[in-house]
Amino acid sequence: MINSFPPVIGPHTRILILGSMPGQASLRAQQYYAYKYNQFWRIIFDVFENGRSPRDYADKKAVILGHGLGLWDSLARCERTGSLDSAITRQIPNDFPALFKKYPHVQTLLFNGQAAFVFYKKAFGLPAQNFRVMPSTSPAHASRSYEEKKALWRAALLAPLAQEATYL
Repeated sequence: MINSFPPVIGPHTRILILGSMPGQASLRAQQYYAYKYNQFWRIIFDVFENGRSPRDYADKKAVILGHGLGLWDSLARCERTGSLDSAITRQIPNDFPALFKKYPHVQTLLFNGQAAFVFYKKAFGLPAQNFRVMPSTSPAHASRSYEEKKALWRAALLAPLAQEATYL
């Protein structure tokens, strides 16, 4: 069995981004989205940091938390050979009821790819929060260009935050 990471989440997290299970490069590095060809951090830094390069993993987490975002995975543990979601078996979900009880301000879930959504839905049904299934940032999902993915992610990331700002 392989294990996911603890969530990157804080009291100001309003949008939780969910992957399925970290790939081999991420597991080795003990960092979310560590595979150099995964476009996740590039998108985040293009959207929120004017395209600057992250200094290190601590910088990446600070940007996520500083913009009201969080990270976690649908699965806590599973068996998998390689890094592909299609190779996942014996799925054990993360404890989302406990997470949402501890962090009740999470209003939106963004699933990074279909697999993350399917694993969540299998364990918990449809989310109570607003949610959107996003195009995967993994290089295994190359049916959309980087610019297309970035535009879709930008809209999904900024819309809930803008909506919340109107109520402040």
